[in-house]
Amino acid sequence: MRLAAIDIGSNAIRLQVTNTIRTKGQLNFKKLEYVRFPLRLGQDVFNTGSISPSKKTKFKKLMRAFKLLIDLYEVDDYMACATSAMREAKNGPDIVQEIEEDVKLKIRVIDGKKEALLINNAISSFLDNKKNYLHIDVGGGSTELTIIKGGKKLTARSFKIGSVRRLEHHDSPLIWKNMKKWVSENIAGKIDKVIAVGTGGNINKIFELAEKAPGDKLTLSKVKEVQKFVRGLTMEERINDLQLNPDRADVIIPASEIYIAVMEWAGAKGIIVPDVGLKDGIMQHLYERNLTKEKVKFS
Repeated sequence: MRLAAIDIGSNAIRLQVTNTIRTKGQLNFKKLEYVRFPLRLGQDVFNTGSISPSKKTKFKKLMRAFKLLIDLYEVDDYMACATSAMREAKNGPDIVQEIEEDVKLKIRVIDGKKEALLINNAISSFLDNKKNYLHIDVGGGSTELTIIKGGKKLTARSFKIGSVRRLEHHDSPLIWKNMKKWVSENIAGKIDKVIAVGTGGNINKIFELAEKAPGDKLTLSKVKEVQKFVRGLTMEERINDLQLNPDRADVIIPASEIYIAVMEWAGAKGIIVPDVGLKDGIMQHLYERNLTKEKVKFS
């Protein structure tokens, strides 16, 4: 089964094409194609409330390119999900409709709860059902928090705090206060020994800069150490010396501030970083959606 996932975020847009292979009872997702394009829709939306004509033109070209790749790979199913920036853009619905009519690509604008659900499905295989977790997903425009106990989701909430929104100084002190209150009310005195689970491009990069091996846990102090190191570098040094993409170099500090704050509020001393995200959750959803078709096909 060949599947494609498009993640239309506030800081960048991603396409992944995957081939699902089941051998000896084991399911594997083999990546065939991955494209990340740095189109920062959130910069327009969080400042003006709409996606600008120039960004709209680029976005349409990108969706046309992604549609061509989807057709060339002859995928069996695909899903394009747009998150914070697109759902807040005044002209978002018109752009989505135009893409569907002109490019023949259907975009689904999802809310924070759906976004968190898809990502939670992607991280489930990395978790120990005997432990308690606080999943922190920091995007460009929003942060999704989910509390997981005994392998089950207890509660979740989306907050309008993200790396791009914070960079552009559009993160409200009231939202920060509400997020802290939510963490305190749902964890303090109720759940012991919480382990943070971090998803998002910035925590993946922090994990990489910490020179950790896959499966290792990052301590809160190590996250702060990496943050301090990166903060001390100029933008040029971050791009040239650390080889960060320009659209990563400016948001990694705002994003790290969110992870650190939430971990401190929750009393989480460490964070695991599975290196999965929305696109992986979409892929899992697509596989499950098409599983019945596969069974009929091979029966």
